[in-house]
Amino acid sequence: MLLVLAIIGGALAAGLLAGGSLRSFERMHMHWWGVAALGLLLQVAQIPWVDGESRVVSGLVVAGSYGLLMAFVAVNRRVPAAFLMFVGLALNLVVVGLNGGMPVSAEAIRMAGGESFQVADGRHHLASDEDVLVALGDTIPVPGLGLVLSPGDVVLYAGVAWFVVAVTRGRFRENRRPPARAFPMYRGKHEAPRDRPNRQTLPLVQPARGTSGTER
Repeated sequence: MLLVLAIIGGALAAGLLAGGSLRSFERMHMHWWGVAALGLLLQVAQIPWVDGESRVVSGLVVAGSYGLLMAFVAVNRRVPAAFLMFVGLALNLVVVGLNGGMPVSAEAIRMAGGESFQVADGRHHLASDEDVLVALGDTIPVPGLGLVLSPGDVVLYAGVAWFVVAVTRGRFRENRRPPARAFPMYRGKHEAPRDRPNRQTLPLVQPARGTSGTER
């Protein structure tokens, strides 16, 4: 979490140095904030009913959190770097879903400066021969911070940094929520202007001269 805050802070500083403004965030409208909040909560919440031997529940919880965050990004797919963030989350979801949690490389822990190979929570476990797609797990050491990242984390954090810099500089378009596909009969305010009838161009029917507007 501290790394994410550091990335956001650095991206804000870069955007401001490039002539951006924090007021640009007032014009950025995001949808489904509750889904994003729930996804983040599942990422950091403790799971007391999961012991160190079980991966089933922890894997489902982590996979569910990534799924919620992917849904949030998909709904807001018009924002800058949405594609990068979606791909990063998808990479993590794949490896977590297949292995019941995130496999962590013991060698990466050692290179990051870790002194113990014990993984503290049920969301992660040391990579073994039983795991698949280990290369997508936590295999990238960050020396000095004692952290190990996955390729999905790197792509996700790059997308977050890009998003913050772009919004700070005002380089984004309107994040309109698309119309619901489940009820295509309703368009409402989301209907594109070109699809709406232009009342100014509708022909006006006028009664002929010398006659009234009603039939006799």
